[in-house]
Amino acid sequence: MYLGMIFFGLIFQIVGVLLVQDRLRYSVSLWFGILMAAVSTMHLYRTLDRALDFEEKTASKMIFRGYLIRYVAVALILLIAMLTDTLNPLVLFLGYMSLKVTALIQPITHKLCNKLFHETDPVAQPLPEDESEQISNE
Repeated sequence: MYLGMIFFGLIFQIVGVLLVQDRLRYSVSLWFGILMAAVSTMHLYRTLDRALDFEEKTASKMIFRGYLIRYVAVALILLIAMLTDTLNPLVLFLGYMSLKVTALIQPITHKLCNKLFHETDPVAQPLPEDESEQISNE
């Protein structure tokens, strides 16, 4: 996903430099938004990784709490950007939306990375039905 975010940033960096007058503010806002998206992706992964070790009810609460933390953090950063006028909030949000775009194109980038690095996905194997079979296989 991080490669997709960088690719998204490069495309919008090129387009933005050609179209906007305040190029420095645009660039800083875009890349700060992409950094926010990368941090949000790490937090999402960490939240899911921790939560899925628990029973369904607890996991659901942990995942929702992680969602709220990310949502409030993005809202606060956007609010600070609007009030201080240091970053362009729309471009900041555009950079953050790279998270959504890369999630949608992830199957394509995954295939591309597999071809580029000469990797293949592992073939799923059925799990043994009986615990005694699983113990004997180890």
